Amino acid sequence: MNHLSVWERESFFAPADIIIAGSGFVGLWSAYYLKKKAPKLSITVLERGLIPTGASTRNAGFACFGSLTELIADEEKMGEDKMLELVEMRYKGLRRISKVFSDKEIDFQQHGGYDLITGDNFNINDLRSQIDKLNRPLKKIVGLQKTFRMASDKLAGFGFAGIQHLIENKAEGQLHSGRLCQALLKLVQSMGVTVLNNIEIKSYEKVNGNVLLHTSYPFSFTASQLLVCTNAFARQLLPQLDIEPARGQVFVTSPIDKLPFQGTFHYDEGFYYFRNLGNRILLGGARNKAFEAERTDEMNITPDIQHELERFLKETILPGRDYTIEHRWSGIMGMGSEKMPIVQAVNDHVFCAVRMSGMGVALAPIVGEKVARLMTGKDQ
Repeated sequence: MNHLSVWERESFFAPADIIIAGSGFVGLWSAYYLKKKAPKLSITVLERGLIPTGASTRNAGFACFGSLTELIADEEKMGEDKMLELVEMRYKGLRRISKVFSDKEIDFQQHGGYDLITGDNFNINDLRSQIDKLNRPLKKIVGLQKTFRMASDKLAGFGFAGIQHLIENKAEGQLHSGRLCQALLKLVQSMGVTVLNNIEIKSYEKVNGNVLLHTSYPFSFTASQLLVCTNAFARQLLPQLDIEPARGQVFVTSPIDKLPFQGTFHYDEGFYYFRNLGNRILLGGARNKAFEAERTDEMNITPDIQHELERFLKETILPGRDYTIEHRWSGIMGMGSEKMPIVQAVNDHVFCAVRMSGMGVALAPIVGEKVARLMTGKDQ
């Protein structure tokens, strides 16, 4: 493809007002809000993979805003105000998704979420006081009298081993990440956004008041503004950012006869997470067992983490049950020294909306709207 036709130059590859790097959740929500705020903008999204390549279609499909133990840990690290600000962003993002898409379109189900607690870290009185303490500010955000509540009476029915306490969050749900991505793609394309796949932006430069993007092809793209939404991979274009990749490994079991639970489940500050996928189990995480090894952008799976997840499934989630593992994969999250997303202008022509810290599903609508306001100067 050395020579573009005039038709190609004046359509697919025409200079754009805005080029967005990355067609994952943040890139697509940003395109959606940019078009809503300024419908006449010409927007092109460039994606390096055949489909979004990162975490958007490779996660666990949780519609969550933080488990009890994760929020307790976050409060210790970042303080109560910042932790609650982040929870509010996540919760608002989930509400936004349900306003834009029907439950059926994205296979959204609200079976509630649960935090599994062993007796090692919390006794029952600690737990109750932490729940009461968190429920007070969460009432304003979530609108429930009690966002978190003790639900240990469900343990026997769920059949878990070695778990002393269960904390329930009825406001939590689950969805189909692939269908959400497809629905978003269809929506932004219907608004006039061009999405091109298999094009990796290698570098960019400012030329005559525009941004010139050099790609893996022998031609370049031109835009007035560039928005980087490649999350874990953003440092390839913006090396100064406080972001590092974190791999999340996942697998799905075969169907399980009379699976005794539904919902999304968190364990060990959310480092382990599982859910029902129909009558199968999707389980992921355990990167806290090998932080250094999992600080990578290589999208493969490793025996150590897979064995640890299999051990947890066999010993804790499904003791004594028969199943096989049918699918294994990994996704790359964007982490950093703190969990707050980076939404900023790098210079007059380059912006970024990155570092979702493993919560891209929930954060992306709010982050997309925030960066659209920043780039258009329109608050409404």
